Amino acid sequence: MLRTIATAALLCAASTTALAAEAKREAFGTMPDGTAVEAVTLTNARGMSVRVMTLGASIQQVMMPGKDGKAVDIAVGYDSLDGYAKDGQFFGATVGRVANRIAKGKFTFDGKEYTTPVNNGPNSLHGGTKGFDKVVWSVREVRSGKSASVTMRYVSPDGDMGYPGMLTTDATYALDEQDNLTITYTATTDKPTVVNISNHAYWNLAGPGRTAMDHVLTIPADRFTPTDETSIPVGQHKSVAGTVFDFRQPTPVGARVREGGDAQIRYGRGYDHNWVVGDAVTKDQHLMARVTEPTSGRGFEVWSNQPGLQFYSGNFMDGTIVGKSGQIYREGDSLVFEPQLFPDSPNQSQFPSVRLDPGKTYQNVITYKFFVTQ
Repeated sequence: MLRTIATAALLCAASTTALAAEAKREAFGTMPDGTAVEAVTLTNARGMSVRVMTLGASIQQVMMPGKDGKAVDIAVGYDSLDGYAKDGQFFGATVGRVANRIAKGKFTFDGKEYTTPVNNGPNSLHGGTKGFDKVVWSVREVRSGKSASVTMRYVSPDGDMGYPGMLTTDATYALDEQDNLTITYTATTDKPTVVNISNHAYWNLAGPGRTAMDHVLTIPADRFTPTDETSIPVGQHKSVAGTVFDFRQPTPVGARVREGGDAQIRYGRGYDHNWVVGDAVTKDQHLMARVTEPTSGRGFEVWSNQPGLQFYSGNFMDGTIVGKSGQIYREGDSLVFEPQLFPDSPNQSQFPSVRLDPGKTYQNVITYKFFVTQ
């Protein structure tokens, strides 16, 4: 049986008072260069809250009750700003200007070759060495009411990390009373450029100190994009049928993650691949993934208007990272779902285009629909 994450007491209280989601703005620390970082906590009447900070327009905390009514933090990361300021794991961050990988940090656009810094083996990852995750965004608007929301902005100058054009990006996080967290990314440019923005939240629905390998995952895609040994797509789609990439039926993440007979699993040390959910950006959102954690009953569906879903099973967490509550993060302790365009799209014309021209607006809308099962 599916129910909301509210406890009976909260439901009773909500029935006698008007539901109102609240947004609270506060200081969250100072960067090494003296830049102040703020956080905005979005809370609804059903017992759920989401904290977003201006460093990287990042999800820093998500408190969610389970079927026992106890709320735990399901967003993997750090307790304070210091860890995020030093870290390179993209915990909860907005990633761009081009999310995912660009082969050898080079691409040709309108007849000109561009170079962006290499930071992932031979490739550029998530915008380069100082992508959107490493800058402090400005708070544009904070709202309470039927939903609680915050809008943050970053203006990336022409030539930032090697990319052409001045790009103005807004990130809006909104939590409603149906336990939906919607992230809306929009961007405009003053000259032709390439854009692919997503969110890199790490999730563990069981809570701190637990593995995520028991999470049960469904991805409604019959194809994925295989990669070379450096995680760059080789340019084709491959059927998931008969492979470890077939999540069309609910399957525990850990059931096949160590099947080293598949070269793709060896390349990524687990799952770190793009599933082809569609062939183009759509007007409306569609289901990208559904994940549940059997013990706690917590779960969510991910919806977006994007054609690709990068699913990462936390393969490179090697026990050297000490995160929230002093927990050491190891392989398989969290899961990442990134709705986006396909990896290395600036170099692969057969993939959906990442081009953005002046007068047009880029948009990626991601909704996490949280729920609890009995």
